[in-house]
Amino acid sequence: MNWKYRNISDDTKALTRMVQALLCALVFLSPAEAQSDSSYSVQWMAQYPSGEDPKTPGFGDRLSRLVFGKKPLEMIKPFNVVAADPDRYWILDQGAGGVFEVIEGEGKLIRSMKRASLDFPSLVGMCRTPSGDLLFTDSRLNSIVRWTDGTLSAFTDSLGLKQPTGIAYNRVSGQIWVVETGSHQISVLSGEGKRIRTLGGRGTTPGLFNYPTFIWIDAQGRVFVVDSMNFRVQILNAGGQVLGVFGTSGDATGNMARPKGIATDSQGHIYVADALFHAVQIFDEEGRFLYSFGSQGQKAGEFWMPAGIYIDGQDHIYVADSYNARVQVFQLVKK
Repeated sequence: MNWKYRNISDDTKALTRMVQALLCALVFLSPAEAQSDSSYSVQWMAQYPSGEDPKTPGFGDRLSRLVFGKKPLEMIKPFNVVAADPDRYWILDQGAGGVFEVIEGEGKLIRSMKRASLDFPSLVGMCRTPSGDLLFTDSRLNSIVRWTDGTLSAFTDSLGLKQPTGIAYNRVSGQIWVVETGSHQISVLSGEGKRIRTLGGRGTTPGLFNYPTFIWIDAQGRVFVVDSMNFRVQILNAGGQVLGVFGTSGDATGNMARPKGIATDSQGHIYVADALFHAVQIFDEEGRFLYSFGSQGQKAGEFWMPAGIYIDGQDHIYVADSYNARVQVFQLVKK
């Protein structure tokens, strides 16, 4: 299946993006070079923060904020995102040390969820439960924290997690899957936070991991794990058996350099954000490369080291554009 990327607000910049890609010495094709008979397109919708001429903080601004402890109520380094719909979504911000809520209907109000008595030095993963609770991980605190109706609490204190990163809720089984990067494994938890079993260990064969990070569970209960330092994605069933593996290290189209966020759409296509490619790559259900969108830059539809990605039930695609200090929203459209 062929894909086309189209930026609704500015679809005349194909040449610029292509030149940027060549200068970055990447082998990615420019999104504008997709065949004209593509069945789907990925369209840019919006971003937060928004504005006629949004200015993202430069490296020096972010560094001074981190060094001098200035943490205003704005995004500094968004790393992950979950969404109910484009009018309401949550952003996990490593730079600000908190999680924010964006509400479109209230003037895009952003609200810090950070508790003054507890700093979060390394927020990584976030998921939302059917009850509306948010669970997020801190890889340095080795903990999972729960946000319920304005209250923060420890989700579990007794698991002895080792560098928890990705976290996902399985709506089929009601279980919570947590990636433990430090022990190269996945812990499967009950809805109450008790460990049911662990999967994996360090290695290169299917079922083993090498510094896994992000995780996604689709509506059928299939689990997609970004096996980061093996430069691949592993697909598991609810029991932990390997259904498929795809990906390899490299700079060419369809390879993986620094894979991060992962998600699937309603058609079963798999999206992987790659920070070094400054793009989102799209694969079919068998792991065959379809297309990519994005290139390095600060304009709409461009990225600077993207991280987390989320796709809601209406195929809205949310990308945490980390070093541009924003979240961009796209829409999958069938032509």
